[in-house]
Amino acid sequence: MSGESLYPRLEPLLAQVQKPIQYVGGELNAQVKPWDEVAVHWALMYPDAYEVGLPNQGLMILYEVLNERPDALAERTYAVWPDLAALMREAGVGQFTVDAHRAVRDFDVLGVSFATELGYTNLLEALDLAGVPLHARDRDETHPVVVAGGHAAFNPEPVADFVDCAVLGDGEQAVGDITDVVKAWKEQGRPGGREELLARLARVDGVYVPRFYAVSYGPDGAIAAVTRTRDDVPARVGKRTVMDLDEWPYPKTPLVPLAESVHERMSVEIFRGCTRGCRFCQAGMITRPVRERTITGIGSMVDQGLRATGYEEVGLLSLSSADHSEIAQVARELADRYEGTNTGLSLPSTRVDAFNVTLANELSRNGRRSGLTFAPEGGSERIRRVINKTVSKEDLVRTVTTAYANGWQQVKLYFMCGLPTETDEDVLEIAELAVEVIRAGREASGRKDIRCTVSIGGFVPKPHTPFQWAAQASAETIDHRLRVLRQAINADRRIGRSIGLRYHDGKPGVIEGLLSRGDRRVGRVIERVWREGGRFDGWSEHFSYDRWTQAAAEELAVFGVDLDWFTTRERTQDEVLPWDHLDSGLDKEWLWDDWQEALSEEEVADCRWTPCYDCGVCPTMGTEIQVGPTGRSLLPLTVVR
Repeated sequence: MSGESLYPRLEPLLAQVQKPIQYVGGELNAQVKPWDEVAVHWALMYPDAYEVGLPNQGLMILYEVLNERPDALAERTYAVWPDLAALMREAGVGQFTVDAHRAVRDFDVLGVSFATELGYTNLLEALDLAGVPLHARDRDETHPVVVAGGHAAFNPEPVADFVDCAVLGDGEQAVGDITDVVKAWKEQGRPGGREELLARLARVDGVYVPRFYAVSYGPDGAIAAVTRTRDDVPARVGKRTVMDLDEWPYPKTPLVPLAESVHERMSVEIFRGCTRGCRFCQAGMITRPVRERTITGIGSMVDQGLRATGYEEVGLLSLSSADHSEIAQVARELADRYEGTNTGLSLPSTRVDAFNVTLANELSRNGRRSGLTFAPEGGSERIRRVINKTVSKEDLVRTVTTAYANGWQQVKLYFMCGLPTETDEDVLEIAELAVEVIRAGREASGRKDIRCTVSIGGFVPKPHTPFQWAAQASAETIDHRLRVLRQAINADRRIGRSIGLRYHDGKPGVIEGLLSRGDRRVGRVIERVWREGGRFDGWSEHFSYDRWTQAAAEELAVFGVDLDWFTTRERTQDEVLPWDHLDSGLDKEWLWDDWQEALSEEEVADCRWTPCYDCGVCPTMGTEIQVGPTGRSLLPLTVVR
């Protein structure tokens, strides 16, 4: 019977696995609705472990938006660890939701939110466990429609064989439109079968159905053309953009995990989008324009969320939270409102040029004073001009020194390695910067026990950014530069012992590069890796570089391309990119010009505060930048005790 709980068969398996609590459900604010009282059933998946997936804001928002509809229900499913997956196969238990432990195969829609491409093998594992055919072409009207979303959906071509459609951009309104289409098709008796349903979905704004687009390739291995196979679907699919975020104050009742998770806090998205123009940042590019929540909207969400969860920390989230036009007032008035309650505020990271001690003190006034995180991204001023994240060495040292002088003992600096035009010397300047930070901090604070953690990630060029044409640095290059950096930091042990260095080797980044800029031919590699045991590729203990490189070598050879062709090769201006038919609003010529300006080390201003520089988003998408100040206030205060 559809909607039947699998828990009686699942429960005996849980005593045999690690962390069984992550599979039992029943979290505070979780919802279970009667199966037969709604028309459309959604299973929402974050393709990673429960501890990573549960705090995900995107999934949590869609979970609430859908469950507010009287004609729909949404339940959650996460990737299961290999120990449970093996037992499920032995016992014939399918992929299940954690809310009511219903079989994923019974749902109308399986919505999968990809924050990173390294979750692709987990999707295949979930489909196989669910008893859903891996390939979209093999499914019929009895199988759920597999919908991809999230930032990685802006190039879904590597998983085009496995997903039925992808949603580009914001999902709040799109999931409602998809629900309406599925409901009408079911009520009409499922006319035309699955093909007709997908054709209707392809006409929904922001929904891309790969099966209706044919890809041809030239003799050089590059794409010759992407053409639609039906006249009633758009030639280019544009992203969805939600305007006036105050009308979408979600999540209203955030989920509180039963098991330990990566973020133990209640989070509020204070604005969406970014126009700083950092050339490496896909998230900033594809979420334009900037749309701020009002100070009163933020205050209402914080109040409701704290009452619904009992959390003692509120994360004020966005891509660059300190850039909110009223951030100082937001922090001050929230700190006033919750004074004496041990309710702390936090920002995920702070731009060097947006930090001030007053703001930092307000954020920590009622909670613990944690470390501060800054993201210079590039080691030298030259490379920071290339990536359009301009901050001088003097500004950074002065900002961090001010923090140390005002009582902070721990500062984290985040950088990338392998950026376009980067040299060993650019990376070595990270060591010089860290050493100067410690010296200046000791002098300003009068203490020897201050710490600076340098965290480094390998750069991966992403679609819909000016660096989408760039050659990716090889794993060997990344590893060499990290090695010389470590040696430079440890050269003076009197300073080096106060500097922590955290990094990953360059190999996972190469595979992420293959998946992020790949085309449909890469789907064969993903499937091969999964069939050979690939799971949880975002986890170092499960990732196998050799498995990926061998699969790529054998599966891509038939097409005359290889791993390096997709990663370390620089693209030309006229090359058809796999995602060119998917419209983020950014003009391709503007992106190319910005790429050339990067090579010339030219900077671009933030268009929030300067005249428009014609990136194309607002006129193409029919949107506009929405920033304050609003002139509103959280006063009068209702102090919560």
